[in-house]
Amino acid sequence: MKHVFICLAIMCGLEAASARPIERLAHRILGADDTNFVFVCQPDTLDYFQLETKDGKICITGNNDNSMAMGLNYYLQHYAHVYVSWHVHEPVELPTRYPLVTEPVRREALVKERFFLNYCTFGYTMPWWKWEQWERFIDWMALHGITMPLAITGQEAVWYEVWRDYGLTDEEIRGYFSGPAHLPWHRMANLDGFGGPLPMSWIEGQKELQMRILERERELDMTPVLPAFAGHVPARFADMHPEADIKPLSAWCGFAPTHFLNSSDPLFAEIQKRFMEKEIALFGTDHIYGVDPFNEMDPPHWQPEYLSDVSENIYYSLRKADPDARWLQMTWVFYYKRKSWTTERLRAYLSAVPRKRLILLDYFCEKTEVWRTTESFFGQPFIWCYLGNFGGNTMLVGNVHDLEERLSAALREAGPNMTGVGSTLEAFDVSPQIYEYLFSRAWESNPDVDAWMADWAQLRCGLSFFNREWKLLNDSVYKDNSFYGLGTQLVARPSLEGHGTYYTKPAYSYSNDTLGRICRQLLNPVADARMKDAFQYDIVNLMSQWVGNYFMTVRDNFTAAYKKGDLKGMVQQKKLADRLFRDVDGLLSSHPSFMLGPWIENARAWGTTPAEKDYFEQQARTILTIWGGPVLNDYANRMWGGLVKDYYAKRWDMFFRKVLQCARQGKSFDEKAFNEELSAFEQDWTRRHTHYAVSPRKNTLGEALKIYDRYMREFYGEVR
Repeated sequence: MKHVFICLAIMCGLEAASARPIERLAHRILGADDTNFVFVCQPDTLDYFQLETKDGKICITGNNDNSMAMGLNYYLQHYAHVYVSWHVHEPVELPTRYPLVTEPVRREALVKERFFLNYCTFGYTMPWWKWEQWERFIDWMALHGITMPLAITGQEAVWYEVWRDYGLTDEEIRGYFSGPAHLPWHRMANLDGFGGPLPMSWIEGQKELQMRILERERELDMTPVLPAFAGHVPARFADMHPEADIKPLSAWCGFAPTHFLNSSDPLFAEIQKRFMEKEIALFGTDHIYGVDPFNEMDPPHWQPEYLSDVSENIYYSLRKADPDARWLQMTWVFYYKRKSWTTERLRAYLSAVPRKRLILLDYFCEKTEVWRTTESFFGQPFIWCYLGNFGGNTMLVGNVHDLEERLSAALREAGPNMTGVGSTLEAFDVSPQIYEYLFSRAWESNPDVDAWMADWAQLRCGLSFFNREWKLLNDSVYKDNSFYGLGTQLVARPSLEGHGTYYTKPAYSYSNDTLGRICRQLLNPVADARMKDAFQYDIVNLMSQWVGNYFMTVRDNFTAAYKKGDLKGMVQQKKLADRLFRDVDGLLSSHPSFMLGPWIENARAWGTTPAEKDYFEQQARTILTIWGGPVLNDYANRMWGGLVKDYYAKRWDMFFRKVLQCARQGKSFDEKAFNEELSAFEQDWTRRHTHYAVSPRKNTLGEALKIYDRYMREFYGEVR
């Protein structure tokens, strides 16, 4: 009997292994319900999918597994109203039956490439992910037809070997690397060593993880973008090679300057070859490499001839290591330092690389389309990208109408130079609809935003009843596009006026009353019938913003009372603030997408010793709060349960108490002196090890109803 079970197990394993990647993906998402679907691959040079009913099953045909995955998602969203989130903790809620496709549906990709991710995403969202999270996310990318993901995990294992070859010690190399959450900025040469030394257990663990990531992405017909050498070298390497053409770059955000090896120096091509050989031996290659010199920094020289020489030598160093190499570069720096990157300089830099061997990511097209001001990047192909989020800030932003207008114009006007569409989001944020629309638009030649939003409403709520609420949200609340430093006053550094620090701008252009009315409608008793997880997510997201926006009024009322010497009024506003913080934290803590606990626990899970667990936790706390540099405090602010209660609320409590103390003593409040006290609290908080819940302990609808009634009375004198 034992042998029978072994044979059955082997047969099941062989059957799973012989299934197409799309069939395995469907099983991961749908479980036993995958039997409702049949997949047929008909290779073609064009990416396409077709849906139809055959023999009572949903037949999805496509040119490859990636296109068929896009077809599966199209069916799930538009026919079965099933939403698959990019987060593994958000369940896939399946229907009781799968509607048949009455008329065949065919869609063809409008662009060849669909790009996703940003260096920063690996710090603001993904640093603590293990395979469980990555597996769901890669499935999500395939379901959205993404063909070109940035794949920079685990590269420190390669660099470790390279720098060891050049004589650096273990201590010097790991001290050169930053801590895990800050690795994106080390990889972009913005900083060295901050939060280091990097544990060897992390380096090895990330290497193994990257192998699994790349295997899965490739089997789903993606072309991962691996890193290559951009000239960033350790200071110790510079000391060891005084003859080399190594110069410090301009300092970034208060950190010490890093070092750049000129690409014309013979050592550059040597390092490039050594790195790429080791990387390819370890991870394989798809012949496309991300190289981004001078991110948010000035090069050693601005002469056009120098810039031309830099890019030409970078490209040929890639070709020497891999004759089929193509170079991918983000163009954020051309926007960020647009006054320095003049037409003459940019033309020299871009034109030095043969056409079609350099692919550019037009990084921030919802704000500025660089292709329009550079003669379409002087003939180099580019991918039109929507950024949409900075630092993971929790704000209601993302104008679908504006996105549609800009993207449609680009598709009409850019010509063959525009080879793709993508997103360069810094973190997964609270406006998933904007990214869903972006990637669906890459397959839709006759878009209808209102119809798409109606489908989205049913996808989120499970009820067409809420179509008008989502249309109102889309038309009147989601008006602004993202920019860095967004956040409610609630998460801003305390101050009597203004925002406390540059990186919190609690501004919104919509009417908060309108948002309140939408929340009121969403809390209609009919919602009790089907509380889908996505609907609970939206309730938490929208209502925490609605109440959080009112905190600006509370702060302003407190300041006005202070200026009038109205102690009673000051105390009243402080009590209101205390309750508001408790209520918002309770609501946020009712959904895992808005909780600090999972972030902390996932970080600690990477530790192999108690000391390593504490180290990773400090890293996780630091990036969300003080960030680490003197300039970037609060850049990655989040409205998360636990973080609101123990960090933002405590900061404001310290502030209110100090101002009240000064008012009672008849003294002027010294904000500069208070900020020094506040800095000590902030630094101390990053070193704490308070345990936070990893799963909700409160009911979302119950919390939302309680909060809504309370603040309708507070601000309007009325109840539901």
